[in-house]
Amino acid sequence: MPGPATGSPARPGRPPRPGRGDAARRGGAAPYLFLLPAVLLFTLFFAVPICYTAYLATRRIKVSGLGLGRGSRREVSAGLDNFATALADGELWAGWLRVLGYGALVLAAMLGLAVLFALLLDSATVRLARFSRIAIYLPYAVPGVAATLMWGFLYLPSLSPLRGLLDADLLGPGTVTFSMANIAVWGGVGFNMLVLYTALRAVPGELYEAARLDGGGEVRIALRIKLPLLMPAIILTTVFSIIATIQVFAEPTALRPLTNTIGSTWSPLMKVYRDAFVTGDLYSAAATSIVIAAISLVLSFGFLRVVRDRAFGEG
Repeated sequence: MPGPATGSPARPGRPPRPGRGDAARRGGAAPYLFLLPAVLLFTLFFAVPICYTAYLATRRIKVSGLGLGRGSRREVSAGLDNFATALADGELWAGWLRVLGYGALVLAAMLGLAVLFALLLDSATVRLARFSRIAIYLPYAVPGVAATLMWGFLYLPSLSPLRGLLDADLLGPGTVTFSMANIAVWGGVGFNMLVLYTALRAVPGELYEAARLDGGGEVRIALRIKLPLLMPAIILTTVFSIIATIQVFAEPTALRPLTNTIGSTWSPLMKVYRDAFVTGDLYSAAATSIVIAAISLVLSFGFLRVVRDRAFGEG
């Protein structure tokens, strides 16, 4: 008789589970696949234009002879000459002075109103809060050019119902900056208010209840609790507002056909547009745009540095 089987027959079982290394490799690749569209868009529409602008800023056209024959106009290296020309341009710095005055008006009014509206809407005694939020935010949804044209027709002396009330030319040399600042404030308060109001809604309600039990009124709670807690959001909206103010372009460009008090280089970006698309000097425009970007970075990070140093000193 045959002896007993030395081994049991193989039983069907589950397939071997993949090792942790395989799972880790698959899991490690998934985030990069999700990030790939954003990386491609960033590269194509942000990184590549910046690199191309930097390249153009270091080039110039060299004309030989009368500039009429083939090959008489060649693109050659300009080094840093375009940057030196941009920094020595008085029109650029005059535009910066106008934008700084405009920005002082816009930042003070827009952020002050945004903080005030956010505190009012977060008050325990507010009524019609949802309607008020929509009404304050709605101007931000209006495109900047459309809003500027709408306000521009309200500013025109022959059409404006405000001319009789204010007895002033709202597009005159002494008032046009205030008129443009009004457009920016009207359109920007709603966005900043929503950011600040969202930050307030994230504060635990127990803090307010404890303050009310201690006898604190709404004004005292707003000044002693809400404002300190709002400081990070206020700093964030201030940085965004500084960058947006430096890049002012739509308002003066759209108002320019309605008045002769706004020149083609009223703001730095308007000068870049004129140099690139009116006079055709792409190389000077590229250098000027990089100078504007550098100044924007200095102002933004300078503000953050001042705020950080102040907070650290107070801490």
